Amino acid sequence: MSYSVVWFKKDLRLHDHAALRQALDAGPVLCVFCVEPHLWRQADASTQHYRFVIECLRDLWSELRSVGLKLHVVTADAPDFMERLFAASPFKRIYSHQETGNGASFQRDIAVARWCCAHGVAWHEVPQFGVQRGSANRDAWSRHWHGHMSLPQSTLPTASAHDTVPLPWVEPPPPDALTLGLQQPDKPRRQAGGRAIALQLLRSFIADRSRQYRGGISSPLRAVDACSRSSPYLTWGCLSVREVWQAVQYRRASEAPPAPKHLAGLNAFGSRLHWHCHFIQKLESEPSIEFHNMHRGYDGLRESEHKPEHFAALVSGRTGWPLVDACVAMLRETGWVNFRMRAMLVSVAAYPLWLHWRPVGEWLATEFLDYEPGIHWSQMQMQSGTTGINTARIYNPIKQARDQDPEGRFVREWLPAMRKVPDTWLFEPWRMPAEMQLRCGLRVGGPDADIPTPLVDLERATRLAKIRLFALRAQPEVKAAKAAIVRQHGSRTFVRKRAGKVPPVAVPAQLELL
Repeated sequence: MSYSVVWFKKDLRLHDHAALRQALDAGPVLCVFCVEPHLWRQADASTQHYRFVIECLRDLWSELRSVGLKLHVVTADAPDFMERLFAASPFKRIYSHQETGNGASFQRDIAVARWCCAHGVAWHEVPQFGVQRGSANRDAWSRHWHGHMSLPQSTLPTASAHDTVPLPWVEPPPPDALTLGLQQPDKPRRQAGGRAIALQLLRSFIADRSRQYRGGISSPLRAVDACSRSSPYLTWGCLSVREVWQAVQYRRASEAPPAPKHLAGLNAFGSRLHWHCHFIQKLESEPSIEFHNMHRGYDGLRESEHKPEHFAALVSGRTGWPLVDACVAMLRETGWVNFRMRAMLVSVAAYPLWLHWRPVGEWLATEFLDYEPGIHWSQMQMQSGTTGINTARIYNPIKQARDQDPEGRFVREWLPAMRKVPDTWLFEPWRMPAEMQLRCGLRVGGPDADIPTPLVDLERATRLAKIRLFALRAQPEVKAAKAAIVRQHGSRTFVRKRAGKVPPVAVPAQLELL
């Protein structure tokens, strides 16, 4: 019997799943998700990612069962699984979404493609984002993105039952995280996985919380509610970017238009969806930026000067700058901080601590529940100043604390020792006199201190970092190489219709609940 394999990857949903729709149109299907030991052994994988995925798979299993389909979860690297399945029950087609993942998943896909060629199996990869495979430059990229987002969402064929093919062996349950070699503890307060929770968050954001989006997403306190919190569900495909974008457009064009502040929040969020794919496109176009400087003229800037004590202080949340250490504490518990605080963490690592973006990026990849390789590595390089085309973004953690947490509510929430610090010393507690420390019952500085002293003088270290970065940037050969990077990775202007003039988007019934 001829049948198709539907290979679920980072698209863990039933709705708007074009690969599944095409497979069902072609005939009987076998739906599978591979728990791939090789991928979970990579340095950017963590326990929280794996457990989140398992939660998503439970939701997907239930969704597929509701339409007469079955999800098989197998523990095997994808090429090995395809070989074993083909030997036991030959198939003619594989359907999946395109994936722009890390280097290991890229090599995995190359291996699957070679396997398909060797066995005469057609592999149909369907675009999932507005990312263009094989795109050489960005001239028409935005127009292509808006075209993709405006297409109707994919639905399943109308049928009382779908033809499914059983797995020709009994597969044991997926392993636990430790069996896969994942040693990190799970995050006790992270978001739970699954489409049901994703839809709840999306509905509450579009209906109400997006009113706070403009102006609220920079504050580490307000951003918890002001942000959509949809990012991990987009990363693992519990939601499609298209359905989220169309839900935003549907609300903007509704009969009861949003108030100006609400509309501004929806517009700003819609632009972030565009940037989401813009950054993933960078890794799709140039996979090596996960490992090497986007502008190779910056090679050697930090590589030979790794400072283990600086890296250890950052990872343990003992830099001495309260806002930095509070962000690390929040990440340790929840797997999330808002974008501005992420940018500040990378900036502090790259400039005053003078750390290379690669080890910092691997650590943060395991800390971010919503780790998306295309966005992550592009941002690591942009915030570290090695793209060659972006303005240097150098965040002062003391200024950020004054601007974003002026009353110290955030740092006191996440750093218990800071609750004893008087407001006078809130932003620079290491300057607190010894008698004041004694009166407050605190020790500042030293190996066993309640609050560490910064390893470097912030002003001096940042000034020296700027001198080195800008001296390199001024070199003629470095400046000359910038144009080619702009052609490949730079954004282009695309004029869209003004807010309030967006044509209505046909939205499936389930999104009308928004």
